[in-house]
Amino acid sequence: MTNELKDIVDHVINDSNQNKFVLATVVHLEGSSYRRPGVRMLINNNGKSFGNVSGGCVEKEVIRQSQSVFKSEIPKIIKYDGRFRLGCEGILTILIEPFILSKNFITEFNNSIEKRLSIYSSSTYKLEQVEDLNLGTQIQIGELNFSFRKKFSPKFHKKNLYFKQSFPPIFKLLIFGAEHDAVQLCRSSSLLGWEVTIVAPPDEDKTIHFFKGAKNFITPIIESFKTNSIDKQSAIVLMTHSFNKDIQYLITLKEIFPAYFGLLGPRKRREKVIEKFLDHYPDCSIEFLDQLRGPAGLDIGAESPSEISISILSEILSVIRQKNVLALSTKNGNIHD
Repeated sequence: MTNELKDIVDHVINDSNQNKFVLATVVHLEGSSYRRPGVRMLINNNGKSFGNVSGGCVEKEVIRQSQSVFKSEIPKIIKYDGRFRLGCEGILTILIEPFILSKNFITEFNNSIEKRLSIYSSSTYKLEQVEDLNLGTQIQIGELNFSFRKKFSPKFHKKNLYFKQSFPPIFKLLIFGAEHDAVQLCRSSSLLGWEVTIVAPPDEDKTIHFFKGAKNFITPIIESFKTNSIDKQSAIVLMTHSFNKDIQYLITLKEIFPAYFGLLGPRKRREKVIEKFLDHYPDCSIEFLDQLRGPAGLDIGAESPSEISISILSEILSVIRQKNVLALSTKNGNIHD
């Protein structure tokens, strides 16, 4: 959800009309709903919204209820019982609060995103519908605490509850290769809010404008590629369509353990790539080899570059969410565990 929080902050920063804003956050859920607690929605004083807290059945009510917060500047709790509506079967508890960003917060927030540091939040709420100045959210960035309205410091009360949430670094995808299927994978993964870097050979004549949604386009000499920014919130997909370049990149990445490491192409090609790689680096660890997933992707019958990108992204999600793949129609219980 880090990318969604960043989108909300960016939306306020880029607002040129000097609108006032309130923030709606799902802080508690009884039963099932379209999204988990922690989803947020921004509303301005003209009734325009950004983001969502459900599949569409709650947003109008949130916008209506938010108008009193603009007038009073007092946070409030609203309850939405989806059992009496089509589509949702849970009871949502939603905190609506003024949303004012200080210059210090914006600076520290952007620095933490750029440096790939985790951010933490704690929202004070109650389970009944109420207006209360003791309700609200604090954000922790490093050793600093920020509130969305002035002089807000929650006081402990036995009836107050606290919804706590951590925001890890934005998930990053490194695509090694610059062919047409890399273009589609870049486009699709950017729609997930991921930070995409295209790593192309030095002789590549394309630019970042060819890759919609990419944040970075780099063409380093393979041997000098810097790997220090690859962490457990990163995925790698090797798809150069060049046997020799795949081997060169593997040699450069031989000590890297991202959240996901995929190789494009059939199983026989993967075996040949690894065999040749081991000729150059026979002391490679078993752990490195075991993490290599090839062919990358899930078996969904994908054929076109767009379908293949969905297949690869589906496998990445299943790995980072630690899910065994199955049809939701065969799953017992709630969609969200």
